[in-house]
Amino acid sequence: MMLPVRYAGFACALVAVAGLPAASAPDPESAPVSGADYAVAEKSVAQLEGDLAAGRVTAVALTRAYLARIAALDASGPKLHSVIALNPHAPADAERSDRRRAAGKVPRALEGIPVLIKDNIESADGTATTAGSDALAANITGRDAPLVARLRRAGAIVLGKTNLSEWANFRSNASISGWSAVGGLVKNPYALDRSACGSSSGTGAAIAASLAAVGVGTETDGSVTCPSSVNGLVGLKPTLGLVSRAHVVPLSHDQDTPGPIGRSVADVAALLNVIAGSDPLDPATAGADAHKRDYPAALAGATLRGKRLGVLKYTLTGLSPAVATVFSKSLATLRAHGATVVELSAFKPNAALSDAELSVLLYDFKHDINAYLAAAPPAVRSRNLAALIAFDKRDTRELGLFGQDIFEKAEATNGLSAPAYLKALRTCRRFTGPEIDRLIASNRLDALIAPSYSPASRIDVIAGDQISGSVASLPAIAGYPHLTVPMGAVRGMPVGISFVGTKWSDASLLALGAAYERATHARRPPDYLPSIEDHAAVSRLLAPGPAR
Repeated sequence: MMLPVRYAGFACALVAVAGLPAASAPDPESAPVSGADYAVAEKSVAQLEGDLAAGRVTAVALTRAYLARIAALDASGPKLHSVIALNPHAPADAERSDRRRAAGKVPRALEGIPVLIKDNIESADGTATTAGSDALAANITGRDAPLVARLRRAGAIVLGKTNLSEWANFRSNASISGWSAVGGLVKNPYALDRSACGSSSGTGAAIAASLAAVGVGTETDGSVTCPSSVNGLVGLKPTLGLVSRAHVVPLSHDQDTPGPIGRSVADVAALLNVIAGSDPLDPATAGADAHKRDYPAALAGATLRGKRLGVLKYTLTGLSPAVATVFSKSLATLRAHGATVVELSAFKPNAALSDAELSVLLYDFKHDINAYLAAAPPAVRSRNLAALIAFDKRDTRELGLFGQDIFEKAEATNGLSAPAYLKALRTCRRFTGPEIDRLIASNRLDALIAPSYSPASRIDVIAGDQISGSVASLPAIAGYPHLTVPMGAVRGMPVGISFVGTKWSDASLLALGAAYERATHARRPPDYLPSIEDHAAVSRLLAPGPAR
């Protein structure tokens, strides 16, 4: 299949590209610290920038260090399968960054900082943009998505692309999060038999494992926030229209948005600062420049004191006692640091919303993917959704684990002027954004809060995904921002707390998240355990007790 061919890029990236030596045998004169000696695990963007500025490491050595870590943890060792392809030009890009710094030029916003992007985002580095499907194995467009162009202009080093749930997890109701025909199955670095969740699972697992400084995912409903929550990360689904979707394999123009994922709120803010902004190729971003803020600056002086936060009580229904306990402690922390917590017991999402959202996504997907495929390079043989369905039926790998019932339902839709579509769209627009606005205004709130998701469920190739969480759909359908921040763990598995705000309130949510993060310091690095049962606190309880 395609995976071994794409992973052959490791050899090029580590040994041959730009004439650089391998990470395991660095040239001692090329940098003050070699890639083999520089420890990147858990390093923040600010720490990396400080070390680069002080000459303690170069961009070349930093790139080598991340590539060596990818080789050690992703392609071997735990075999996270989170990176689907490497950028063969990354070492040369890093070398150019070092030359620029040596020439005395002012460092750009992410000068020399390695970044990973999801494999539904186009990049002009010779790698295919596959969305995880063999049907797009030849989708080499030779162009950067505008958000990638922004990363490069800011000096970031695009290391490569991350694995994902194939077709953004929109092929079957029985899908397995993190699986794609091209990349295989992404594993959660906290427990390798657990799901990494959501279509941006590869970005989540990779950033949790420190395979890059930060990463870019995409979300339609939960695909930035879920992998962030279950992998112990900060993730922001921005206001729809803040970040361009141009040259990103689409699911729904009504809900799609790229979003930043990192190990801290500051890292996410730094990445958002670069990728946010208006783009003539995406009309939805027309207001982005007017509403964009200096997101790192918004974190200065962030506080919980005097803030009013509304708990969405409906999200607590069916919550496991362990997660409820972690959330209760979080509420106590919020109150202890001066926030007022308001319980919103009366509100529940409209009962028609779930079916309406699915209907909108089915119609959108057929329209949007047909337009994308029609403009794909000639080497891509599947030119519409019907052809994708036919391809999957012929391919020996695509339908081996689950089917394509969602594809087939989408293909049966009949255009964006259909009465059923317009009715569903009205329902979505009526019962999401206006409801969030009403809740926040009438209760004088700064944000809505809720547990993000349950802990990662065990990977189940028979029953498919089992993870639960009910807060993501409301802001996803509305196109409003949703931030998740680590709030603790259950048996060593991370869980997050969500902050939801009104349109364009991204900076305010990040400030709230930063204040909460400083109050809790809840994130812990992954353990790469085979299973939760191997966690020390669990394994001793599973063993027989002392003889009586």
